[in-house]
Amino acid sequence: MPGEYTFDVFSTLDGFGAHHGDWGGYWGKQGPELLAHRLAIYSEQHRMIFGANTYRAHAQMLQAGLDLDALDPWVTRMRDLPATILSSTLEEPLDWPDAVVASGDPVDVIARLKAASDVPLRSHGSLRLNRTLLAAGLVDRVQVTIFPVICGESGVDRIFDGAEDYDLELIDHRTLDGRTQELTYRPVLHSHTR
Repeated sequence: MPGEYTFDVFSTLDGFGAHHGDWGGYWGKQGPELLAHRLAIYSEQHRMIFGANTYRAHAQMLQAGLDLDALDPWVTRMRDLPATILSSTLEEPLDWPDAVVASGDPVDVIARLKAASDVPLRSHGSLRLNRTLLAAGLVDRVQVTIFPVICGESGVDRIFDGAEDYDLELIDHRTLDGRTQELTYRPVLHSHTR
């Protein structure tokens, strides 16, 4: 659906988006089904949305001159998609094909993009930005890929720390490689009544 916004995030069972341990990428749990599914998702047309910190992390990983064939195909495909980077500090040109910088209030920027876009919007990561957009009611789908690990000691970046309360309507789910869960929800701000 044009303009639909998906917050796409990788997570541990205990809600961390990253780690500082020796797990490796995907917490060492990637498999062929996961990688093929990710490529299928990113083979569709989207406009990627990143906050400045996530853009910097992705750009460093995908730096010019790196052998892109050594990376997972979905990751290099993500780099080929048009992207909007929300930042008050970055300036164009960026080391990312077809990327533009948008400054200003992220809620206003994304509301305008959603209204004008003829392709879906997708953000992979950008936790703080997506918590802000979730609170503003601009996130249509939360797609969480849960890897079968608990990293209470080495976990970093709790995905929903500081978020409001939401009811989640499950709209899709799948098991990948017999162990990793992908859950897609429609978030609705929870109404607290007493």
